[in-house]
Amino acid sequence: MVGHISDFGLAKMLSGDELNYSANESSSLGLRGTIGYAPPEYGMGSELSTNGDVYSYGILLLEMLTGKRPTNERFKEGLSLHNFVKAALPNRVVEIIDPILLPESVRGGTVADITLNENNLGNDEYLQCLNSIFKIGLTCSAESPSERMDMSDVVTKLSSIRDKLLRPTRLYRGIRTAYDAKPTGNVVFLS
Repeated sequence: MVGHISDFGLAKMLSGDELNYSANESSSLGLRGTIGYAPPEYGMGSELSTNGDVYSYGILLLEMLTGKRPTNERFKEGLSLHNFVKAALPNRVVEIIDPILLPESVRGGTVADITLNENNLGNDEYLQCLNSIFKIGLTCSAESPSERMDMSDVVTKLSSIRDKLLRPTRLYRGIRTAYDAKPTGNVVFLS
């Protein structure tokens, strides 16, 4: 996936006078912003709000996790990136996640192939973290603005997941404890 500067925070409603329509276009309102990232309420004439940016962030998060853009040709006839992810959770995370986000030993494998990742998280813990991130993306991209998370809650939850994924292993903590212990001439045993 290639990173791009996003414009979802710049989406603006424009009147017909501000747009240069060709003769065959008849809309009196237009939406400037990226298709697929603009929330549904903007297309229905709602005022711009931070809830719209939360929606766009949720779609961006789902895109990063799946490697699929919201404008992917797969998402037609009522299927959207949001609905695609929602239908797969919680049991089919490995099927929808971008393989590059899985440990190298698992790519192309199954859930049963996940033993331990580099941080000593077991299958269940690692998949729970992925599920939690997907759920944040889904909640942020809920159709109704009132059902979306507040960004401060998003930051808190993502930070908690990050800390869980990056926490030191038990062996590391034991080595660090032994290293930090004051030399007493006694042997330090690691537990």
